[in-house]
Amino acid sequence: MRPDPQNPLRKGWTTGACATAAATAAYGALMGGGFPDPVTIHLPRGLTPCFPLHRTHLDRFSARASVIKDAGDDPDVTHGAEIVAHVAKSDQSGITFRAGEGVGTITRPGLRLAVGEPAINPAPRRMIGDNIARLAAEWRMEPAVTITLSIPGGADLATRTLNGRLGIVGGLSILGTTGVVVPYSADSWIHSLHRGVDVALACGHDRLIAATGRASEAAARVRLNLPDEAVLDMGGFAGALFKYLRHRPVPFLCIAGGFAKMVKLAQGNLNLHSSASRVDMAALAALAGDSRLADANTAAEILDRKGPALADQIARQALCVARAHLKPETRVEILIVDREGTGVGHAA
Repeated sequence: MRPDPQNPLRKGWTTGACATAAATAAYGALMGGGFPDPVTIHLPRGLTPCFPLHRTHLDRFSARASVIKDAGDDPDVTHGAEIVAHVAKSDQSGITFRAGEGVGTITRPGLRLAVGEPAINPAPRRMIGDNIARLAAEWRMEPAVTITLSIPGGADLATRTLNGRLGIVGGLSILGTTGVVVPYSADSWIHSLHRGVDVALACGHDRLIAATGRASEAAARVRLNLPDEAVLDMGGFAGALFKYLRHRPVPFLCIAGGFAKMVKLAQGNLNLHSSASRVDMAALAALAGDSRLADANTAAEILDRKGPALADQIARQALCVARAHLKPETRVEILIVDREGTGVGHAA
């Protein structure tokens, strides 16, 4: 599915916004105000969306409410998931957050939360705290509650995310800086890519792999024998990685990818996705020394005709582009693989 300017894609709500709605509704009920349905919350950029409640429960010391996440037209793995907030009275002032079923726990350093903390990111914590503070002010009191967030089935959904590689175990993360999901936005992928760098550095790794896909990742792993936390799923976001590594340089970076994506990088493109850049076939044919190849259907077809020598040329050019965007102290290696995942080009 591609964005259509004539029919704009529908935006959705992050897990953080849904958790805020559920927690706000549960807190209001616990304080004696009943469950507002729908519940209105305040988001950081001034939006005040309303969320219908899915399930509610109230007893003397706690309240529970849930919201079904609507990610709009984004292919979000958590679209349709139930986000549950259990709010219990506490003897301790303020808000204490806990991870319930399907919400992960931080097990590696380098993230914005301490090891052992529930994977509820700082921005959603602030959103929840701000909205509950609004309600508490109406009763002229200070919040004193423990909030446990759950996502039934979240542990299974998390296997389809990068959480395991980041050291977030047991479930999903509660995410979202603004509360809004923009369809097909690269923000979440780039966020995970940056956090992957943070985790790798915090774990003491001075050699990283950045791969564009599974085949290239597997080949680079065989070559360098690095653990999970030192391997980044870069996808097509080479530029986003390079920019981040200029601020957090590493001694060694192996960039591994398929031939076509590495041709794009060699030709100066920093977003390697098919929707953002294309191979200049005429330039590739000229590099191969045969202008007739400009009519080839794919870059792989030219590689098949010219073989590893062309892949090595592309690797050398990609190396130059990468080094131009990284700090001089970062040593770079380029590994190019074919469609079967076999290494066909290399430069270092």
